[in-house]
Amino acid sequence: MLLVCDVGNTNVTIGLARGDELLIRRRATSRRDLSPDELETLFAELLALDGHGLADVEAIALACVVPAWAAAIASVAARRGLPLLEAGAANVPIPIRVDRPSEVGADRLVNAFAAGKLHGMPAIVVDFGTATTLDVVAADGAYVGGAIAPGLELGLEALAARTAKLPRIELRRPERVIGRDTISAMQAGTVIGYLGLAAELIRRTQTELAADGGGPRARVILTGGLSRAPWVEDLEGVDAIDPDLTLRGLILLQAAQPTRSAA
Repeated sequence: MLLVCDVGNTNVTIGLARGDELLIRRRATSRRDLSPDELETLFAELLALDGHGLADVEAIALACVVPAWAAAIASVAARRGLPLLEAGAANVPIPIRVDRPSEVGADRLVNAFAAGKLHGMPAIVVDFGTATTLDVVAADGAYVGGAIAPGLELGLEALAARTAKLPRIELRRPERVIGRDTISAMQAGTVIGYLGLAAELIRRTQTELAADGGGPRARVILTGGLSRAPWVEDLEGVDAIDPDLTLRGLILLQAAQPTRSAA
C-alpha cells in the first residue's frame, strides 16, 4: 500500500491507499522538532488506529512545506527501504506558468494537479489551512498562480495573543453580523469576514480568467482542514468540497510517475 502524507505548518495528514482508493486518513499536529524516531512512532500509532502498521507500507508519497519534516520522513523511508516521492515543481506533471516555479508550495501544485484530474478545468482551489490559499488551474491544465492570506485560525490566535481581553473562541457562524457580545462579534468578524474574503477572491479570479481568454467558468473546489466546517457551505458558487484533495492528488501523482523497467 501507498502511504500518502501532507505536511503543513500546523497539521500533518496521512492516509493509506491501495490502487486509486484512499482507505484511511488520520491527522496530527506537525510539531517542528520531531526526530525521525518520534516520527516513525507517530506514523505507526496513527496507522494502528485503523488496524494497519508501517509494515503494510510499500512506498511513500509526500507533499511537505516544512523542511525538517521532509528530512525526517526521508530518513524513515531510507532506513525502511521504502521508495519516497516528494512532490515539487520537478515532478508534478502540469505546466507551471509562474515566475519562480520552485517557490510554489508542493501542496498547492498537488492540489492544482488533483483538481484538474478529479474536478475538471479550469479550476479554482481554495485551501482553508494555516494559510488560506487560492490556486488557479487554466483550461489547459497549467498552474497559473493564485493568492495567499493568513488562515482563519492563525488570525484568531494572533487576535487572542496580541490583545488583553479578547478570548479564544469557537469557530461558528453567528446569526448576525452585528454582535451583541464579544464572542459573537469576534465570530462575525472572523467567520463571516473570511467567507467574504474567499468570496471576493473567487469572484475576482473568475473575472480575470474571463478577461484573459474567456472559456468556461472555472470550477471552484474547497479543501483543507476547515473545508469540513459547516459554515463553509454558506460560500456561494462552490462546485465541490474535497477535504482529501491533497492526499488524492498524491495518489494520482504516484500513479503518474514513469515505471522503471528491470535491467
